[in-house]
Amino acid sequence: MMSETENPWQVISSREVYNNPWINLTEHQVINPGGGKGIYGMVHFKNLAIGIVVLDEQHHTWLVGQYRFALDEYSWEIPAGGGSLDSDPLETAKRELLEETGISANHWTEIQRMHLSNSVSDELAIIYLARELTFGSAAPEETEQLQVKKLPLDEAYGMVTAGRITDSLSVAGLLKLKLMKAEGNLL
Repeated sequence: MMSETENPWQVISSREVYNNPWINLTEHQVINPGGGKGIYGMVHFKNLAIGIVVLDEQHHTWLVGQYRFALDEYSWEIPAGGGSLDSDPLETAKRELLEETGISANHWTEIQRMHLSNSVSDELAIIYLARELTFGSAAPEETEQLQVKKLPLDEAYGMVTAGRITDSLSVAGLLKLKLMKAEGNLL
């Protein structure tokens, strides 16, 4: 029986392939669990991924739309951003929500922690539910050209199930919120 705590991988050597302020790519020479030699590339993220599902009293949510360079396509997503590993993730969530949508929230609940692509990356994501909303002006970063859309939670859920929302933070956050609603955990 396999141990859940013992690492079956052996690292022979490691070398840094790429490094910038946000990510580090390392290539490891390894012996895999089956005893074979090989390589394993790993991306280390220097920030947390933070997502925010916004919900008002009528169960409307807000999405942001933007063109994603890496995908070369437009993407609808929950508000999200990165926060340094040594900062308070909730403060990052508050900053990102205000920056991207102009919305502030008085009530915050962490609803999910997840690893976004754990076969090649150590990136940790934290998703919050933001409620008791107030509205102001958005101030996106120069790299963000955003549209903001208010829609019923059920419609956002439908975008997930139809494959129109594919961002992993957004999929997980909206599915979690739909499950919470179905279980009666949202008033």
